[in-house]
Amino acid sequence: MRHLKYLLPLAVFGVMVWFLGQGLYLNPREVPSPLVNKPAPVFNVADLHRPELQFASEQMKGKVWILNVWASWCRACRDEHPLFVELGRQGIVPIVGLNYKDQRGDALEWLRALGNPYVASAYDVDGRVGMDYGVYGVPETYVIDKQGVIRYKHTGPVTAQSLQTKVLALVKELQG
Repeated sequence: MRHLKYLLPLAVFGVMVWFLGQGLYLNPREVPSPLVNKPAPVFNVADLHRPELQFASEQMKGKVWILNVWASWCRACRDEHPLFVELGRQGIVPIVGLNYKDQRGDALEWLRALGNPYVASAYDVDGRVGMDYGVYGVPETYVIDKQGVIRYKHTGPVTAQSLQTKVLALVKELQG
């Protein structure tokens, strides 16, 4: 019994070390989303290029598509953007841009200078759509299936490797 009072704190310490050690092997870019495998939030917001028009996510129903959340003030968005420009040129999958908490003029200039990979650009000036999607920060990228269900979420800038091995592999699988 006397040894129990020494063993219990040691056991608690050992369990805490084990849990902390497990965290060393987690990928910080793989933030679990409660929205994966659930219907994507429906939205209807102004088009970035033509503010008098609306873009509704329902327009993408029946298609596998990518939603890329970006902003002109986001350095990491600039890093991933050439990959999306090339993907847009290839026409493999429609990419919708969600311009997040940005100034319209800055966003339009950014696309003019760096290229526009998007089949549509939704303008989320107040961040409400981003909030519905659980956006932690830009950039974030979602793969949405033909039924409008989120199948994958990538937090942070997409790399050439993650684009090929995760995003496009899933897109091709969903396209059948």
